[in-house]
Formats: sequence, C-alpha cells, structure tokens
Amino acid sequence: MDSVRSAFPAKFAHPRSMPTRFLPAIHTTASSYKNPFPNRPLPQSYSLPWMPSTYYKTAAIKPTLAPLAKSSQGITAGEKLPSLSTSTTVFTCYTPEDWHKSNVTNCRESEASQKNAERLRADTSRLIDDKYRQTKKMQVESTRNLGVRANDIAFWKSELRHELDEVIGETNALTDVKTRLERALAESEAPLQVAQECLLHREKRMGIDLVRDNVEEQLLTEVDVIRSCREKMQQFLDKAKAQILSNRAAQHKLEKDLANKQVAHRIDDRCHHLMNTSHGISYYRGVEQVDATISVPESWAKFTNDNILRSQSQRAASAKLRTDIENLLPVTASEMRRQFNTVNVAFTNRIAEMADAKRKTQTHLAKTLQEIFRMERNIEAIQKAIRDQGPPLKVAQTRLDERTRRPNMELCRDTAQLRLVNEVRDIAETVQTLQQQLRDSEDALQMLVRAKAVLQHDLAVKANSLFIDQEKCMGMRKTFPSTARLLAPI
Repeated sequence: MDSVRSAFPAKFAHPRSMPTRFLPAIHTTASSYKNPFPNRPLPQSYSLPWMPSTYYKTAAIKPTLAPLAKSSQGITAGEKLPSLSTSTTVFTCYTPEDWHKSNVTNCRESEASQKNAERLRADTSRLIDDKYRQTKKMQVESTRNLGVRANDIAFWKSELRHELDEVIGETNALTDVKTRLERALAESEAPLQVAQECLLHREKRMGIDLVRDNVEEQLLTEVDVIRSCREKMQQFLDKAKAQILSNRAAQHKLEKDLANKQVAHRIDDRCHHLMNTSHGISYYRGVEQVDATISVPESWAKFTNDNILRSQSQRAASAKLRTDIENLLPVTASEMRRQFNTVNVAFTNRIAEMADAKRKTQTHLAKTLQEIFRMERNIEAIQKAIRDQGPPLKVAQTRLDERTRRPNMELCRDTAQLRLVNEVRDIAETVQTLQQQLRDSEDALQMLVRAKAVLQHDLAVKANSLFIDQEKCMGMRKTFPSTARLLAPI
C-alpha cells in the first residue's frame, strides 16, 4: 500500500478530478526531473503532504478525558480544581468509574478511527483504480482523436496538393497561350502597316487616277479587319493577364494553407505518437486555461474547402479563357488572310485594268502622232498648192494688164478677154479655198497636238499609278506573315 501511495501523491486524502483539457509538453529541451512541481500555490485539495508519517502526525492530538457529569460542563477549571496554592490538602480529581469510562471511550474512539481509516483506505484504493482507468481511457480517446485529426489534415493536404498541381498546370498553360497571343498580336502589326502604307502610296496618284476604286475600298476594309482583330486579341490578352493574377492569388492561398497544414500535421502527428514514456513530456500548469483557437472543425474544413472551390472556379475560368484564345487565333488569322487575298485580287484586277488602259492610250497616242505627221504633210502640200497658184495667177493678171494697153477699138471684150478674167477669178477662188483648207488643217493639227499632250499626260498618269500599285504596293504585300506565324505556336 505504501508503494501505491507514493506513486499517487496527495490523492489518498483529497481525491480530485483531473482536468479534461490537460495538454502535455511536446518540447524536449525542458527537464521534468529537476522541478516536477513548479512554484505555484496549490489548491486546497493539494494542501496535505503526501508522506504517510506526516498524515499520522497531523492526527496525533493529545486525548482529553470525557466529562464526569452534565452538571460540570458549565463549571470553569478554577471552580472545579482549586489551586494547590489555596488548598493545604491533596485530593484526587476523578473516580475509578471516570477512569474506566475514559478508557472505554478512548478504545471506542480508537476503534472508530481504525474503521474510518480502513474504509478510507478501501475508498482510496477504489478511487485510484477508477481514476487510473479513467485517465487511461481519456488518454486513449485523446490519442484516437489526434489520429483522426491527423488523418483529416492528411486528407486535406492531399486535396490541396492535387488542386495546387492543377492550378499551377493551368496557369502555365494559360501563360503559354498568352505568349502565343502576344506573338500573334505583334505579327499582325506588319499587315496593318502594309495596308496603311498602300493607302498612303495610292494618295500619290495623279489626275483622274486619284479615284476611290475597289482597291481602296478593300484596303480600308483590310485596315478595319486588322484593327478589329487586334482589338479582340488585346482584349483577350488583358483578360489573360488578369486571369493569371487571379490564378496566382488562388495558388498563393493554397500554398499558404498547405504550409499551415503541414506544420499542423507534423505537430498533431507527434502528439499522436506521444506516450507516458516519451522523452520531452513535462508539466505545463495552466495550459488548459489558454484558448488560442480561432476556428472550429466546421469552419476549419470550410476554410480549406472554400480555398479549393475558389481555385477550381479560377481554374475553370482560366480553362474557358484559354479555349477562347485558342479559338480566336485561327479565326483572326483566317479573317486577315482572307481580306489580304481579297485586296490582292483587287490589286491584280486594277493593275490589269490600268495596263489595258495604258496600252490603249499608247495606241491612240501612236495614231495621233501618225495623224499629226500626216497633217503636217497635208499642210505642206496645201501651202505648196497655194504657192503653185501664184505663177498662173501672175500670168493671167499680166495678160489682162497687157491687153489693157490695146489701142481704141482693139479693146475688144473678146473670148480671150473673158477667159482671162474667168481664169483670174478661178485662180483667186482656188487660192481662197486652199487657204481655208490650210486654216482648217492647221486647226486640226492643233487639235491633234492637244490630243497628243493629253494622251501623253494620261499615259504618264497611268504609268505612275501602275508603278504605285504594281511595284510599291504589291511589292510590299508579298511579305504578309504566314498562317503559322499568325497562330504563333510555341
């Protein structure tokens, strides 16, 4: 019995219930052998010492005799026993009956004390066994709860790891698609500049060729198509950047939660494997009164579940955005390529049309030049004809003038005279007719010269327009990026 008492100090006299929230120490630096009882005032249940001899000393009280009679209970000591200094005779205080009664009383009290002690020892033994079983049961239950808790943490750790891997993979995939979109956006800058430069070059056309033809309409459409595609790509690029930030924010929450659960799992796993013989256990008085918890199991599980749900939501949005971008790239590339081909067809048709017009102009110019040459020859012939009418006119007029010198009746209006007069008139009329023809020919020649100038100017205009469309514009449009470059694969 002494060995049992020494193993359970102070519980024999004053049993008390152990606290239900007693947490053993988990560190290994503090020694539990030097000072098992910290300097702290003990409660009333721990006020008695644990040594059995001390217990018996506390019960060693000097016995008193039982009172002789009820009538002597109110009499003081001075009234019962007179002082020896006031009495000259020695007399006894008690009778033999009182002595026997006192012995019987002491024996009865001793027997009552022994029975009380035996009953107390039996109660103490039962109490020790009950408390040992209760403590063992509570420790087993606490160990089981810690194991369940460690399993719960391990489950959420695996879920967090899985979701973290998924969101990291999705973020990397979205980053790759964003890079492809940035490359496609950069590649679409060249076609836009080509279309704008074509419009600027075509503004340098001259005269009547400065027309708003189908080529210009298609070029303006191409500029609008490329700008629209670039706006769409820029919008999705901004969305991708924002989504990557959201993914990384969700990833940060998952990583932080996972790191906290790793620490908690390590602590709870160590607590789960602690035993009464483990090293590092110690007393931590009052630790059960410290409540540093900030959550309950429901809120704790909801916190991690919300983080996973938030990550899954961001991951789903990221996957949808990534799919939209992957669908957008071929659509925009197809639209720009289709409009590029349409503009090239319009350029080809326009170049053929201008080449035909130029060829016709050259033909008309050649004919005009030939006609000018003929007209000049004709004018020279008319002038020669006019000049050729001069000698006959002179001859006829000289004859008429000589015949005016005939004397008297010799001045006869004969047939020769009439014929000479008619000859002079006919020659004059012929000269006038030839002069009118000369004036008409000269006018025609002037018109031919003007037509030649117009044709030559028109030919220069068409040559300039043909050079702009065929050499400058079509020369630049041969460098349009391929569909593979517009799709910008990694």
